[in-house]
Amino acid sequence: MSTEATTQTATAAAAPRLSGAHHRLLAFASLIVLVVGFSLASPNFMQTSNVLAILQATSVNGVLAIAATLVIITGGIDLSVGTLMTFCAVICGVVLTYMGMPLPLGVIAAILAGAAAGFCSGTFVAKLKVPPFIATLGMMLILKGLSLVISGTRPIYFNDTPGFTQIAQGSLVGAIIPAVPVPNGVLVLFIVAIVASFILSKTALGRYTFALGSNEEALRLSGVNTDRWKIAVYTLAGSICGIAGLLIASRLNSAQPALGQGYELDAIAAVVIGGTSLSGGRGTVLGTLIGALIMAVLLNGLRIMSVAQEWQTVVTGSIIILAVYVDMLRRRKL
Repeated sequence: MSTEATTQTATAAAAPRLSGAHHRLLAFASLIVLVVGFSLASPNFMQTSNVLAILQATSVNGVLAIAATLVIITGGIDLSVGTLMTFCAVICGVVLTYMGMPLPLGVIAAILAGAAAGFCSGTFVAKLKVPPFIATLGMMLILKGLSLVISGTRPIYFNDTPGFTQIAQGSLVGAIIPAVPVPNGVLVLFIVAIVASFILSKTALGRYTFALGSNEEALRLSGVNTDRWKIAVYTLAGSICGIAGLLIASRLNSAQPALGQGYELDAIAAVVIGGTSLSGGRGTVLGTLIGALIMAVLLNGLRIMSVAQEWQTVVTGSIIILAVYVDMLRRRKL
């Protein structure tokens, strides 16, 4: 990369760090306020079973949100993460239940299916120059249809696959420390978060991910094959969606082909709440985790307080608009 391009990219990436830190601090403070508020409103909120339910809900949405974070940092968007999660769960069900293969092969098949779908989305965006919104919207519909076709529109159950439910519902931590029964799904979320954070901060893929969102043209003029790196980001995001598919299938002990649509909204909301800019070039995995926790705590608290499902949806939409508006204000100040 040329000195000029490097300087431009570094300036664009470094300038918002302080503002991004403030945004994450604000998000964390909001999380604390929600926890305290719901704890005072209902004594059931802080019960162990409810806290574990919040963590379980965060694990699926958090993994999906991490996948969405990678794409959004490049300046793109991925509307297919929810249906891709379902598609990967269905592929896992086909391999384990229909074909009777061992558990490790089902896990690998789900992740590879996600990577393949992500590769296709990335190719549409990078090579065919289809806008990310349209490319991933089309992929969302394709994956939804394929999930229904492959499964025959029926759920695929994992009753004959020993150990599958332990992927999300077991507790390795609880086996070692009985007083801390953290579900494996949460453990998987943190492992994915650590790996994704390492990739973004310590690898060439991470540097080019931010550079694509900050100034893709400068990156291209410096001699970097931007199409290849963009496809790589979408492929990585797809493989992470495969992990989310394993988690939700393990929680339900089944692959539900009609499930998935709508999850992308919660994932994108968590990303934006966590401080990742929809214009690209800025974002952190830590912020996304905080955003996912805020979404899980908010929805759980509203359910405990017997708020109707339709009003929960209204609140979610309002939060998305507010988070985007805050991001717009932040960019105006930079």
